[in-house]
Amino acid sequence: MTGDNRELQGQAVKLRDNITKAFLGKEEAVEMVLVALLARGHVLLEDVPGVGKTTLARSVAACLSLSFRRIQFTSDLLPADVVGVSIYREAEGTFEFQRGPLFANLVLADEINRTTPRTQSALLEAMNESQITVDNVTHPLESPFIVLATQNPLEFAGTYPLPESQMDRFLLRVVLGYPSPEVEREVIRRFGHKDVTQELEPFVSREELVGLQEAVGQVQISDDILDYMMAIVEATRQSPKLELGVSTRGAMAFSRGIQALAFLRGRDYVVPDDVKKLAPHVCTHRLIPTGGSGRVDRARSEAILGEILEEIPCPI
Repeated sequence: MTGDNRELQGQAVKLRDNITKAFLGKEEAVEMVLVALLARGHVLLEDVPGVGKTTLARSVAACLSLSFRRIQFTSDLLPADVVGVSIYREAEGTFEFQRGPLFANLVLADEINRTTPRTQSALLEAMNESQITVDNVTHPLESPFIVLATQNPLEFAGTYPLPESQMDRFLLRVVLGYPSPEVEREVIRRFGHKDVTQELEPFVSREELVGLQEAVGQVQISDDILDYMMAIVEATRQSPKLELGVSTRGAMAFSRGIQALAFLRGRDYVVPDDVKKLAPHVCTHRLIPTGGSGRVDRARSEAILGEILEEIPCPI
């Protein structure tokens, strides 16, 4: 590994450690969000209200010198409120495009499943191609472009399930869960009367983040590791217990993710444990069990994927 890459890895580790100091007790969740960030992917934070989904997203944004916008998704939000709208200028006799909040490096889509499918679909082109099209005119988005979305469980009132096509655009999904009593006590003691992000300062610029992302692309994946990863992907497509397996887009996201995880852990090569660690976060939100409601079922998907990981031999 070159000295430049070691320096970049040190910067990535510093970013992780800084966020972890403010966002207590969720080291794995912080690591997974940074994996998506380094792999040029979007991340979906899912859990019940009040466990820190929005705080984690804002903590990541607070450490990055990037343009940041937050969109609070509600049932009456319209696509134009997200992507922008063309306004007619009578004096000039022309239309002028007013850019929406999607035009930022880092976009927090808060409670994304509380808006209607029509508005949810406004994100599809942006998340897949980093551009939007309004009135037959294509507008490129800022680079890098990352969506950090939060959502509540589907059984909660006022939620709309995200379509499979949109779920597939998230590189990974992170479930936070409740903190331990000890960690929760410390959170209350330290942050009961102030914002967590007040302890964070931006120290990674846009150019530095792009450099980190390019370094991640140089992490080596051996043929054995790639075959192991693809065996998992293929097994999700062939399993009689699954109606929908991991897509080609998902497989590409999987490979970028394991490179980012290896990089964040100080290596320039991928090991089998990287694949096994990342598989649940990358795969389960893309899987639809057979005989269910035709939608993502997290618990069943995790159980089926666990069986697949046990059956496929791990390369030595």
